[in-house]
Amino acid sequence: MIAITGLSKRFGSNKAVDNVSFSAAPGRVTGFLGPNGAGKSTTLRMLLGLDRPTSGTALIGGVPYSRIAQPLRSVGALLDGAGPVPERRGADHLRWIAQSNRIPRKRVEEVLEQVGLSHAAKTRVRKYSLGMKQRLGLAAALLGEPRTLVLDEPANGLDPEGIRTVRTFLRSYAAEGNTVLLSSHLMGETAETVDDVVIINRGSIIAQGTLADVTAGNASLEEAFFELTGGTPGEGW
Repeated sequence: MIAITGLSKRFGSNKAVDNVSFSAAPGRVTGFLGPNGAGKSTTLRMLLGLDRPTSGTALIGGVPYSRIAQPLRSVGALLDGAGPVPERRGADHLRWIAQSNRIPRKRVEEVLEQVGLSHAAKTRVRKYSLGMKQRLGLAAALLGEPRTLVLDEPANGLDPEGIRTVRTFLRSYAAEGNTVLLSSHLMGETAETVDDVVIINRGSIIAQGTLADVTAGNASLEEAFFELTGGTPGEGW
């Protein structure tokens, strides 16, 4: 269980996250949505101990991330900007992470196969496409066989087949009793993947509930999203 309660974060006079509370339950995929600058990334960073909250709590399994003894075995995370060294080979990147967390080396081959990167295991990361880098990041998140996944835009850069593969995997992963918290801008794909939805706008939660509850009265999740956030499709172009 992910439990976020009264979470706030100030950067000077700017309140990036304001009294945010929501949960992500085992056995379900929870979509965490919001416009750019709404506070999604800051919330996820506080959940993973990368930013310190001004107030409130962010707990995984009842404790802060910083107090989890073997974090990679409990929580797998994929955040934007957490890339590997470009000159390192894909398999070597994963071996380094595995060794640092006392994870058996055999898991490297297993997760490379799982995300479809076995053919590129010895290729240097600088030669990877954006989609391949996303796959490598997901492989790193899965190394410790965690019970919780926190993923920020996991389908970014993937082709349609890759997107469908990730969707199928996340659904089956949650069905095994694990917890998935998923942030994405792909509304159609999110609607195909999630059980529950949390929408944040201007630092505050404006809607949360099951997918059916949040989209009630609207033709799609995208339509509900724009109605709730006051945005317009295509806005910002």
